[in-house]
Amino acid sequence: MKPTLVVIGLGNPGKSYERTRHNAGFLAIDALSEAFGVGEWDEKQKFQASVQEARIVTVPVLLVKPATFMNNSGDAIRKIVDFYKLDPAEQILVLCDDIDLPLGELRFRKKGGPGTHNGLRSIEPIYGETYPRLRIGLGTRPPEFDLAAWVLSVPTDDEKKELEAAFMKVPEVVKEYVLGKH
Repeated sequence: MKPTLVVIGLGNPGKSYERTRHNAGFLAIDALSEAFGVGEWDEKQKFQASVQEARIVTVPVLLVKPATFMNNSGDAIRKIVDFYKLDPAEQILVLCDDIDLPLGELRFRKKGGPGTHNGLRSIEPIYGETYPRLRIGLGTRPPEFDLAAWVLSVPTDDEKKELEAAFMKVPEVVKEYVLGKH
C-alpha cells in the first residue's frame, strides 16, 4: 500500500522513555493506532522505524514511530518520504509534545519553526518549516527543573489525566484534517 498520508509520532524508543512527557507523539500515535490501525506494528529497518498501516475512512495512512531517538527523527522521516516519494508539505503529519502550550492543548499548524523541540529541529534542515504538525501541550516546566530532565520525566497522575484526554481527541482531529484535505 502506498500511503496518502504518513503520520509520524515523535518520541524515544525503549522502556525507560515509554511514559515520559517527551513521548507524547508516540502516545498520540497509539491513540490513532487504536482508532484506525489495520494489522500489527512492524519494525522496518529500512525506515529505522516501527510502522502500522491504517485507514481513515477510505484514505490509506501509515503510522510511524521512529526508532532513531528524538534528536534524529528527521533521518527516519527522510527514509520514508524518499521511499514513497511523498510531498512533505502535503503528505506527512508530525505529532509531538510542546512545552509552550498549556497542558493537554492540541494545536495544528501547516508550517512553523521548531522552537526548542529537538525532534522538529532534526526535521528542519531536511524539509524546512513547511510540513504540518500537531503539537500536544505539556504545560510550562517548573522553574526548579532542567528542561531536558523535565521532558524526560513521567507526568504526575493529574497531568496524565489531562494528557490522556488530549490523546483521546487526536483521532478526531487527524480525521478532520484528512477529510478536509483529501
